[in-house]
Amino acid sequence: ITFFFFFLLFFCIGVQDSLLKMTDMQPLELVDKCIGSRIHVIMKGDRELVGILTGFDEFVNMVLKDVKEFEMGPDGMKCTQVDEILLNGAHIAMLVPGGEGPVVE
Repeated sequence: ITFFFFFLLFFCIGVQDSLLKMTDMQPLELVDKCIGSRIHVIMKGDRELVGILTGFDEFVNMVLKDVKEFEMGPDGMKCTQVDEILLNGAHIAMLVPGGEGPVVE
């Protein structure tokens, strides 16, 4: 019974350590892992962008390439293609790694 108790205790400590390691990742580390892959950026206001993240800084200003820009207007959703764009991090509301963007009908 004692062996089983110690085995269970060490197993639980190991699981707890691995959970702590998963949550130790900082937000900028997560964004860094997205470099070179598609990302969906939801801006404050009525704009959303989907493109390949090529770089960012500590203020989360971002450079995207092969960008589709979606803007909601009075006539509905408008989609514009842009080769490269620099986004001001202060205007970004949410990032969705691998996101495809809004559905345009």
